[in-house]
Amino acid sequence: MSTVQVDTPGGSYPIHIGAGRLDLLAQSIPDDATAIALVSNPTVDALYGQRVRAALEATGKRLIFIELPDGEAHKNWETLNLIFDGLLQNRLDRKAVLVALGGGVIGDMGGFAAASYMRGIRFVQVPTTLLSQVDSSVGGKTGINHPLGKNMVGAFYQPIAVEIDTDVLKTLPAREISAGLAEVIKYGLIIDADFFVWCEQNVDALRTLEPQAITYAIQRSCELKAYVVSQDERESGLRAILNFGHTFGHAIEAGLGYGAWLHGEAVGCGMVQAAELSALTMGLTSASVERVRALTQAIGCPVQPPDLGVDRWIELMQVDKKTEGGKLRFVLLPEIGQARFEAAEPDALRHVLEKTTIVQV
Repeated sequence: MSTVQVDTPGGSYPIHIGAGRLDLLAQSIPDDATAIALVSNPTVDALYGQRVRAALEATGKRLIFIELPDGEAHKNWETLNLIFDGLLQNRLDRKAVLVALGGGVIGDMGGFAAASYMRGIRFVQVPTTLLSQVDSSVGGKTGINHPLGKNMVGAFYQPIAVEIDTDVLKTLPAREISAGLAEVIKYGLIIDADFFVWCEQNVDALRTLEPQAITYAIQRSCELKAYVVSQDERESGLRAILNFGHTFGHAIEAGLGYGAWLHGEAVGCGMVQAAELSALTMGLTSASVERVRALTQAIGCPVQPPDLGVDRWIELMQVDKKTEGGKLRFVLLPEIGQARFEAAEPDALRHVLEKTTIVQV
């Protein structure tokens, strides 16, 4: 097992990474917990629910289970209320602990519920997809989607622990692995050029989940995100660079309907678009753009965005947390391994959209 420590004003906590961590979840439950609420979905529960229940029951605490429907399309108020219903019906108090077992949707909604219930109870992230292991489970971003924008309602709220079991990745479909790898290579693009090169050299090992390669990729991604989050917990500055490719990606998700593309697929494609915009506005070399495109394609993510119509693209991107004073701002790369948060000129953005959106919906 390896441990990455996250230190923020909102809380310090460990990320435990290793095989078999599901069986050791009791270690992350505080002694003074009065009850445990396990939140998951039918897909994940069928795979891991029995093991996780056994691990949590070993604490001797009262355990309740709250089942949510599976999928990004259910990341909304109605589903969030199912968590509150379960917590209230079972009369859990402020010393209860919520355990979010699942991918990013479960983690985001479980975290938001924990942040809101009785104005805050403790929670543990147990991410079961590669994307959630390297991104959404770390850093305390929680929330739900709104029909007008992704993740527009939520809170910054840190867990008390993140438990990453690398064995669970073996049950994921290849498409989910590809989506997670998009977030992995993102860290190299924005802050660690050497890590990006390592990803280029080890792409086959990553896609086949070679144990040493995938464990290192998860650990390094968590280390890099922990560093950024420790510097800027609430995204007032540096943390914005973690959104590289996301403004384009969120527009794809909203434009096609949540769930049509996986989040990581949309982000991967969005990174290629952001690289194209970086070439126009920041001087990123054409060779670097092609490296971004080639690695995104090599991990199995789409590199051609849907043709939503340029005006629709811009409309969707304006409903984005990074828009300030009506100006669209993007994370852009002057070179691989460096990122800046800049406003984009409308003509440059339109040029990129017209150039890249060639696939008809």
